[in-house]
Amino acid sequence: MRTNDFGTAPATVALSLDQLPNNQWATVLDVARPTDADDRELVLRLTEIGFVPGEAVRIVASGIPGREPLAVRLGHTTFALRRHEAALIHVTPGAANHG
Repeated sequence: MRTNDFGTAPATVALSLDQLPNNQWATVLDVARPTDADDRELVLRLTEIGFVPGEAVRIVASGIPGREPLAVRLGHTTFALRRHEAALIHVTPGAANHG
């Protein structure tokens, strides 16, 4: 594990997938645990299609105006997600295993 100048591990930069710039690889950290019933079903669907911790992901395209929808690459599949859906997925920039 790399450490910073203070001898401690650097903090993980986490952001929601909808905030990730286009064509930047990231690693899924988790999917939000919402209290709303509709969002709980959405989170279950996102998890079932592969948005799970450790997976490499990137936004390959976004609509105009307002970046909606987002074309998201996960593994060998591209999904169209609304910004609201992508906002439920937490990622950290950079991905070790992509391609």
